[in-house]
Amino acid sequence: MKWARSEQEFQNVLRRLELALDASQIGVWEHNTGTDEVLWDLQMHRLYATATTNGKITPAQWVSAIHPDDRAKAEQDFEEAIQRKGDYFSEFRIVLPNGDVRHLRSRAHYYENGHTGTFIGAEWDVTADVLLNRELSHQKAIAEARTLALEASTAQIEYAAEHDYLTGLPNRRYFDKRLAELSNDTSLEQLAVLHIDLDYFKHVNDTAGHLAGDAVLKSAALMIASVVPEGGFVARMGGDEFVILISDFSTLRELEVVAEHVVRLLKQGVSYSGRLLQTGASIGVAWVNDGNAANLLAESDVALYRAKKLGRNRVEFFAPHLKTELSSDRRVAEHVKLGIERGEFIPFYQIQVCARTQRIVGIEALARWNHPKRGLLAPESFLKVTTTLGLMAEFDAAILKAVLRDRQSWQERGIDVPRIAVNTSAERLSDPSLIDQLRQLNIQPHTLSFELLETIFLDEIEDDVLLNIALLKQMGIEIEVDDFGSGHASIIGLLKLKPKRLKIDRRLVMPITTSREQRSLVRSIVDIAQTLGIEVTAEGVETPEHAKLLRRLGCDTLQGYAIAYPMPATDLCDRLLTQQNTLSA
Repeated sequence: MKWARSEQEFQNVLRRLELALDASQIGVWEHNTGTDEVLWDLQMHRLYATATTNGKITPAQWVSAIHPDDRAKAEQDFEEAIQRKGDYFSEFRIVLPNGDVRHLRSRAHYYENGHTGTFIGAEWDVTADVLLNRELSHQKAIAEARTLALEASTAQIEYAAEHDYLTGLPNRRYFDKRLAELSNDTSLEQLAVLHIDLDYFKHVNDTAGHLAGDAVLKSAALMIASVVPEGGFVARMGGDEFVILISDFSTLRELEVVAEHVVRLLKQGVSYSGRLLQTGASIGVAWVNDGNAANLLAESDVALYRAKKLGRNRVEFFAPHLKTELSSDRRVAEHVKLGIERGEFIPFYQIQVCARTQRIVGIEALARWNHPKRGLLAPESFLKVTTTLGLMAEFDAAILKAVLRDRQSWQERGIDVPRIAVNTSAERLSDPSLIDQLRQLNIQPHTLSFELLETIFLDEIEDDVLLNIALLKQMGIEIEVDDFGSGHASIIGLLKLKPKRLKIDRRLVMPITTSREQRSLVRSIVDIAQTLGIEVTAEGVETPEHAKLLRRLGCDTLQGYAIAYPMPATDLCDRLLTQQNTLSA
């Protein structure tokens, strides 16, 4: 009875085990290593889809079901377990009769039985786990790749945020950070900033185009970077401005040598599309030797302004008194802007007479500032500041409009007004919109001439400038060269420009009453002009003797204090009326 109860309990356990194995879809197998006999339960047959229930199979049947790529590894795992008479573990793929591939995991314990042994093991399908792990690995790889891409993008964004896209140099943000780092470095006692501004850059942009301007900036960046000493730092601050930070220097002369090298390099110009673009550099230098660099950039900017004011292509060092000078100039510039808006700038006029007949044949318009508090101011009070701070084009336009209003007023009074010459800056002459602006003013042909300073045109005149000059001539606006003989023009330049007349610089005219050499020089200029078909005006005629000599030397027109002082529009109107009435009598 007791035995029957035990048997019953054993059968119950067995049924529960079978139920668990069936529910878990785990197959059970045995492999006798002595007889090479293999026993499979029903679940094993289900896993392999054998369509049979035969408990016994051959090892070859098992091996043939394994995926060809996994077969050698699976057999090796089993042989190694046999050799060590230990537990067996393997994972492999099988190919079902319908072609499906499944992943199985197989484990077994080794039981020794005399001279032979038996493996009793289990196998179960882990395809879902493998595919899930594979997908997780794939997603992990994607996530890692995205992380790397994000890190690369972040690094790229950070780099772009601190570097200039055009030149590749550090930008203003990076400069500020670097300056702060050096300022906080207690081991550094000396620090210097070289503030560089490209001369003539606006002219290059206006006449040769922005692509040419970009080429100049990239070339300038390379030139500047090439002279930065070891440990130095160079950045593009924006526009045409660059800075160099130097912390390792012993004397100010070392800074001067670096700055002068930059000036020499940039003065060579930049080759672009078969033409040489004129460039240059003005540099302001500021330094500290007490570690206090808070005002270093501002002070270098003050020195830079000084360099540009004194003629460009030069190096200037900061000095405390320059701050006062800069503040004064900037106040003047603000007042000039306001004065232009209010119409405070007016033309005065100086007549030009025929050297032979003394009749008025021309008039030069000269700017004056009718200041509301300081009264009438000569150009010396405002012209240099206006030029340095880039206000000349706006200033020239305002004076021209005032001249045209005066001329219209005189004509309405029946006066036969001779041509009027107005000064024109290089900035205005290179403006692409100049011709359109002038056409809107309805200027009558042959009533106006533009005086160009000799310093405006060198032998290498930009094509766009020449085009504007040609269009001016088509409009009936004559071209004159002012201050001829000041050192820049040549015969080649005159041939290119083909002006209507040139004005001999007063510095050449003044000494002719006492210097034979100066008289010969003036005579040579007159001969060249006559050969080229160019009329000659002599300015700086201070005495009757000047007028007599200049007439003998062949000058066509005379201008100076011996003829008349500059006068307001009302006085000139009376003078023109007097001459007209005299000629009519």
